[in-house]
Order: sequence, then structure tokens, then C-alpha cells
Amino acid sequence: MDALVSTDWLAGRVGAADLRVVDVRWYLDPARRGRDAYLAGHVPGAVFLDVDRDLSAPGGRRGGSLGRHPWPPPEQVERVMGGAGIAPGVTVVAYDDQVGTVAARLWFLLHAYGHEEAAVLDGGLVKWVAEGRPLETTVPVVEPRSFVARLQPGLIVEKAEMAGSPSERLLFDARAPARFRGETEPVDPRAGHIPGARNAPFADNLTADALPVFRSPRELRERYVALGAGATEPVVYCGSGVTACHDLLALHLAGLRGRLYAGSWSEWSADPALPAETG
Repeated sequence: MDALVSTDWLAGRVGAADLRVVDVRWYLDPARRGRDAYLAGHVPGAVFLDVDRDLSAPGGRRGGSLGRHPWPPPEQVERVMGGAGIAPGVTVVAYDDQVGTVAARLWFLLHAYGHEEAAVLDGGLVKWVAEGRPLETTVPVVEPRSFVARLQPGLIVEKAEMAGSPSERLLFDARAPARFRGETEPVDPRAGHIPGARNAPFADNLTADALPVFRSPRELRERYVALGAGATEPVVYCGSGVTACHDLLALHLAGLRGRLYAGSWSEWSADPALPAETG
């Protein structure tokens, strides 16, 4: 299926037995909780999955050696996805209220573990609400299913591989330019970026409309080919391995491929033995 679906597409299928809508709202501000936002109103029938608890391995923390959102192992993915009613033949649509930056994490996680029937709601909850579409506060009762997680080879890069030969790798940093340049660092131990990385801010995947959506596949392909993708498959990272998935989704829409450095800058910057660049 397509990796993006429109609000019209979703509105016509809400309630279908073979559809699982997943709310993955999450905020960097610890005072805001995604589950609270979900309980206040969500797409009808949607379940909630938490980025910290469900889509990341235990142990992630600010300044931690594993990064803030470690990549989850197969047994955790099987438990979480099965508990959410996700199984072969079930189409998953993920959404957030931040232009897909969090929803793309669930899309890539499912993609990486072999479940191709997954998509992100283009425009997310913001577009859904702006169009006057319904919300509900009822938490659905979900019958657990059997999910088998088989990690597809080559999609996840670990720190040891990253540190081994950085000069031979095409590396994209999905963070905002100011964080890439090291002018500010609100979360992680050091400012700057991995040496040799090219800045590919996730925001540039989107249109400049009042209700942003992903740019066309042609525009995305032009963007990433200009950055060096195509003949070379890039490794993408961000602060903690979440918004990097927005770039990976954009690469997929463009007909290109990428890999995720799951620990990202939060893991790299916590190791004082590893170099950093600014500017």
C-alpha cells in the first residue's frame, strides 16, 4: 500500500475490521503527555502507542549511552504490536499532531520489522480537525493478535558501525539547521553534528501550506538526489531516532532507500571519545 494516506482516504475507512489507526502523539516537553492528548480526543477507533514506552527499548534517557529512544528488540515489538491488534492483513495508519514527525517512527518500525501494510496520515490530526472531521474519547477494546517481528537486514545502523568508517558513508542529519550547526542544543550532551553529515531538515519534506503535507514524490526525489542520495544509500539520524524516520519516509516516497542510525545524536554526543563538528 501507499506509505501516505489522505484524510479523505481514512475518513472512508474508519471502523473497517482490517484497519488499525494508531495515535502516537509525543512531545519533547516532559510536561505534555501524548496519552493525555489522546484521551482528550482522537480519531474514532484509534489506539494509543507511546514513543518512550512502546516504540523504544527500555533504558533510553537524556544523556544516556543508549540514546533517548533505543531501537526496540523483536520480542518487544511482537508484544506491543500484537497487543494493539496488529497482525498480517491489518492495515496500520499512524498519526500525530506534528506533521508526521512522530508517526513516521511507527511507519518505519513496522516497515523494518516486515509489516508493509502501514502508512502515515498526511497532514495528521491537525488537518483532520481543521476539516471538521470527528473525534472521540472512547478507548476501544482491542483483541490481541499475533505479530511476528522479523527485522529486515541492513536497515538499522549501530554506533560501532557508525564510528568505524564515517568518511565512507553518506550521512543525513534530519534536525533543524541551528541544532545541526551547534548554535543550540536543548536536549543532548553536546552541540553539533557527526563529522561529514549533511543537513537534511525534516521540515523541508513538507509543503509551505497553512496545513502542511508531504511534497510530491518528484519534488522529494529532486531534494534528496541533490543531497547525494540515489547512487548511494544514506544513513539518516536526528536527535534520538524519531524525526529521522520522517526523512526515511520521504526517501521511500521518492523511490529511494535509506538506513537509520537508531541511537542518533543523543547516543553519539554522550560518548566523549567520538568527534563532533559545528558550523
